[in-house]
Amino acid sequence: MTLKNPAELAAASTWIFDLDNTLYPAECDLFSQIDVRMTQFVASYLGIPEPEARIRQKHYYHTYGTTLNGMMREHGMPAEAFLDYVHDLDYTPVVPAPRLKAALQKLPGRRIVFTNGSVGHAHRTLKALGLDHGVFDELFGIAETGFIPKPRPEAFDALIRSHDIDPTRAVMVEDLSRNLVTAKQLGMATVLVWSWKDWSHEPEGARPAGPESSPEPHVDFMTSDLAVFLESVTDPAAAEAAA
Repeated sequence: MTLKNPAELAAASTWIFDLDNTLYPAECDLFSQIDVRMTQFVASYLGIPEPEARIRQKHYYHTYGTTLNGMMREHGMPAEAFLDYVHDLDYTPVVPAPRLKAALQKLPGRRIVFTNGSVGHAHRTLKALGLDHGVFDELFGIAETGFIPKPRPEAFDALIRSHDIDPTRAVMVEDLSRNLVTAKQLGMATVLVWSWKDWSHEPEGARPAGPESSPEPHVDFMTSDLAVFLESVTDPAAAEAAA
């Protein structure tokens, strides 16, 4: 289906949201803490200098979808210690988002967080945002997929089976374009959240969307302000004015 107006998404029965740099703005720089701690963990676990560990970390992210998945597959690393370490963060840069909360609560259907991070990290992030009560129906993290990351189809299959989702009536919201490819192939409507900040310094194709991003066939909508975009879904007048 070709979508032209955000108000068309009001028929969705399930809304699926990525967490990091999607529900909070990348400009708050929370993910840079995760990035640094991943490098530290890889260096300690492999017994190598941090500059070498960072090269490996980025290679694993680009190749396997997450540093975690690469470390598990290449080195047999247990997941739990890694997740506990990299998500031991200072969440004070994340500030409450009352406008986003109101927009989310007005959406039709279920609202699910689908993250390549841990559910514990999702809980703490949503609490910092003020989105931890009465906003999301479910949190689905990397452990719930069997540690298989987005964009692999198996991760989406696990989510769909677990929550009985009809992909043709679902919307996926992400800051990484490559994670929306699978969603679109499954029949979901897709929304890409872009930012002025490139938090990742990743190779081409694995970076978050920036202001220079061109519309791609698997992306139905792009926005730099998720709250405003969601308001346009439930307020057709606002959607028409923004068109």
